[in-house]
Amino acid sequence: MAMEQFKPTLWSRRVIVNVDKALVYGKVADQSYEGEIKFGNILKINEIGDISVSDYTSTITYSELDDAQLELVIDAKKYFAFKLDDVDKAQANVTLMDKAMVKSGHAVRDTIDQALAAKYGDAGVTNSTNLGSSGTSRTIYSKEIIDVLTYMHRYLDEEDAPREGRWVILPPWCIQYLVWARVIAPGANMDGGGYANEPNSSVLNNGFVGPYLGFNIFMSNNVSNNGTQYRVMFGMPDALAYAGQVEKIEALRLEDYFADAVRGLYVYGIKVVRPDRLGCAYLAAGGLTT
Repeated sequence: MAMEQFKPTLWSRRVIVNVDKALVYGKVADQSYEGEIKFGNILKINEIGDISVSDYTSTITYSELDDAQLELVIDAKKYFAFKLDDVDKAQANVTLMDKAMVKSGHAVRDTIDQALAAKYGDAGVTNSTNLGSSGTSRTIYSKEIIDVLTYMHRYLDEEDAPREGRWVILPPWCIQYLVWARVIAPGANMDGGGYANEPNSSVLNNGFVGPYLGFNIFMSNNVSNNGTQYRVMFGMPDALAYAGQVEKIEALRLEDYFADAVRGLYVYGIKVVRPDRLGCAYLAAGGLTT
């Protein structure tokens, strides 16, 4: 069977593009790695640590910046595989092959997104009273979602985290609560206080999710949960490190079928490198209320 027209490099790029477009948690992760991405590799993440200030006498001591360089191990690998009646025909039909790669990229993305979301347990910014805990969720109503966001900011502030670039990834019901609190029920408040009325906010018009209250707000169905408790992660771009790559993609003839197949191997690594800049709120839905 002729497979001369199968282009692994081309279809590898297709998968990577489709993964990158849909990877929600990957958008907030640090990808400033160094090195070739292959399974078992150790990539270098440049992270400048604290630099001390000392009294000057007659000598100077220099900080070792290399000590702050972190390592990210590419220790996870996933594969995708699908059958085609004829690889040459599929190669000629770019639309069909693109659709297959979109599906493959989506499946890879979904797996990696869930793996990134599962890192909530490594978050160092927590507060059981205002953000709940793994043992006891904080049940919130729509009027309290803004309260939760302000507490997230407060605890990041107390860790001296920069304000620029902060993010939070919310499940759909939290996005609904946020829209309800700011647009539908702008008078929602706690303890009779009341929030500013912004019914025409460009941030939340038509359900758009973007920058709000100092956070870049993202929505994902992969927020870790057990059906009741949702582990909502928030933090800085340098808190969570991720690197991934298609290591191999190939076409082959299946022995047990009158068909050809395409399969690919995706490798990646994930690490929480700044737990002091990664937080988690353990939330449960209480309902909409004004």
